[in-house]
Amino acid sequence: MAKEKDYYKILGVDKSASQDEIKSAFRKLAKKYHPDINKEPGAEEKFKEIGEAYSILGDPDKRKTYDQFGSAAFDGTGNANAGGGFGGFSGFGGFGSFADFDTDDLFRDLFGGAFGFGSSSRSKSRATKGADSLVKISLTFEEAVFGCEKEITLDLNDKCDECGGAGGFDSKTCKTCGGRGRVVQVQRTMFGTFQSESTCPDCNGAGKTFQRVCSKCRGKGVYVRSKTIEVSVPAGVSDGTQLRISGKGSSGTNGGANGDIYIEFKVKEHPLFKRDEDNILLDLPITITDAIFGCKKDVPTIYGNVVLAIDAGTQSGTKLRLRGKGVANPNTRRKGDMYITIKVMTPTKLDRTQKQLFKELDETNLEVNPEFKEINKYLD
Repeated sequence: MAKEKDYYKILGVDKSASQDEIKSAFRKLAKKYHPDINKEPGAEEKFKEIGEAYSILGDPDKRKTYDQFGSAAFDGTGNANAGGGFGGFSGFGGFGSFADFDTDDLFRDLFGGAFGFGSSSRSKSRATKGADSLVKISLTFEEAVFGCEKEITLDLNDKCDECGGAGGFDSKTCKTCGGRGRVVQVQRTMFGTFQSESTCPDCNGAGKTFQRVCSKCRGKGVYVRSKTIEVSVPAGVSDGTQLRISGKGSSGTNGGANGDIYIEFKVKEHPLFKRDEDNILLDLPITITDAIFGCKKDVPTIYGNVVLAIDAGTQSGTKLRLRGKGVANPNTRRKGDMYITIKVMTPTKLDRTQKQLFKELDETNLEVNPEFKEINKYLD
């Protein structure tokens, strides 16, 4: 009678483990004990044992049968035993015991995508878009509000003017790969025989070789060149805004389109103004007498000075709005507003005459505000 096997213990999981946990445990152990990786004695047998355990526990139906009847219910190949005899585990000569699982995903994970399971590798002979570039531009507050012109200089891959981007002269189809740019190798593993693809060592994936390689670009078809590009900064951009300049990036290869340039703006802070989306904020300090009697003040805006009327009795923290004195939205062109917060400044240094005036003022009935009456009710 065959010895009972604890498949949960072999995979190092609990009986309550989910199917994802079982699959994860198998992958981890299969990588560790694969004979092509682990040359220690017993690694191959351990690898087979792990595969046997997964062929049962990885299938929900077979797992239920195992939980009920144990490993004796199977013939050792992952198939339920219809008769009374139990054979030994037959290994991985084929995919029979993994038929119900995502073998493509499984083997890609185990072998890093080296084997051909329907995935394709792009040949270097195919048209490829050039690389994109990201450039950060610093703007003053005013430049961001009104827009401006900027120049940027950056190093980009440019099409080689010596060979026209071909990489060489007198090209011919690579004999090694037949123009595919890839070569196929056959490898035998414990899972069976697999085909793997790799870049052709003779043409480096291009699918063709040259009688003479271009000395300027060294066969790449492109070379690095410094370029200066003019950037029109639209009015109303804000800190962190990105602008795409299409087709001005590095040259593509084999007739591919040029990459793009992405401009990211960094807006410097202004000593007076603050920005809240399309609105501009300003704190305006005034004296106590200006707040008491009211006044008119010259106020700076990004469009020039304006005269602002401040009513008598204005409290500190009062917000006043100037319509249309904000930033023009770059999409709608509608201008935001300017919000001015009044800051009543309390004097810290008074001469004798000023102190006397404030004492006389304090003797008058100033506590007429309802807020004074409300808090005094709780003080009496």
